[in-house]
Amino acid sequence: MRARQENVDQTRLRITEATMQLHEEVGPAATTVSAIAELAGVTRLTVYRHFPDDDALVAACSAHWRALHPRPDVAAWEEVADPVERVRVALGQTYRWAREAVPMLSKIYRDLDQMPAFVAAGLAEDERTRVGALARDFRARGRAARRLEAVLAHALDVRTWQSLCGDGGLRDEEAVALMTGLVAAAAGR
Repeated sequence: MRARQENVDQTRLRITEATMQLHEEVGPAATTVSAIAELAGVTRLTVYRHFPDDDALVAACSAHWRALHPRPDVAAWEEVADPVERVRVALGQTYRWAREAVPMLSKIYRDLDQMPAFVAAGLAEDERTRVGALARDFRARGRAARRLEAVLAHALDVRTWQSLCGDGGLRDEEAVALMTGLVAAAAGR
């Protein structure tokens, strides 16, 4: 029984990793069950036995990718007392993480409208959590708070890192300094 369960688990992992690889290489929209099966070395029917629908397959792929590429810990940011310094620390960690995350996330964002709704909802919730942790101690109100939150969301977005560093050739430290300055200006500091 144990050997059979290990075989089932290994097959499920191969399918999950094949899906993850294809999502990173061609994107979720171009990933087919046939391509997943071929890369995992199984039949299409085996893929469907393990993952009866796209939601189940994407959920497993997402969980596996996040375990391999954990985002910086928001709780650690909250230990930094000065809000501007907290932003600098958060962006430094986020941009280091972005270097490995951008190949996958750029495809996810590109194909987001073709993915299960829980993916967009999860990304939006994660953004709200991160922005909230950084905006809190600036104590901005009204329009200033909206401006600050918009700038923080932009600064934390991996596509901002891609634009500044990946495409623009800036070093992470330069991008962090620029975005921290923009956040401070948005907060009126």
